Amino acid sequence: MKLSKLGICGLISLLSYTAMVVFSPLAYPGYDWMTMAVSDLGAAGAPSATLASQLNALFGPCAVVSIMAVCVAVAGRKSRVFRWGIYLYAAMEWLCNVGYTCFPWVAGADSSHFQNRMHLAVTVLVVVSSLAGLIMIGIGAGKENLKSLRIWAFVCLAAMLIGPMGTSLLPPSVFGLFERFSTFSVVVFNAVLGMYLFLGKFDEKRD
Repeated sequence: MKLSKLGICGLISLLSYTAMVVFSPLAYPGYDWMTMAVSDLGAAGAPSATLASQLNALFGPCAVVSIMAVCVAVAGRKSRVFRWGIYLYAAMEWLCNVGYTCFPWVAGADSSHFQNRMHLAVTVLVVVSSLAGLIMIGIGAGKENLKSLRIWAFVCLAAMLIGPMGTSLLPPSVFGLFERFSTFSVVVFNAVLGMYLFLGKFDEKRD
């Protein structure tokens, strides 16, 4: 099996996550996606926790498989910034997969609860590493003549920044909407990297 074929796992990860976000609210009476976070769907004690876990089962494993295959594929690239941006993004994927599994949000508890504090700490680390990884990949992709990937990196970076800006500056009535800008930007970019791998873009000198 060619390494590039593993890139399809990035797309599977995105589809699994999207299915969880779209269909899990069916098992959560009163869930309002405009005001509530995605993490509420899989929170410990949430009525939709089981369904969310089932729909999201392929998200973490497939994301990790895809990004690790990408790490191998870019190991020979000349730009150190590009390579380390990919490696940092891979570390973020591992942190996301392990951190949120160990510390799911506890429904009905506030942020002072230990598990919720750890969940928020994981979120901060995921956001910081995602931002740094996207910036490095965007800069490095330009040096590697992967111009379209550079555009994807900066578009996802902008979406990730729009998320916290919207949730902090705008009314709570749109919190869920802007929170999804941040969460989906990470998942979408991982799928983009997977598709670049699948299509052999990392084997080419130019787009």
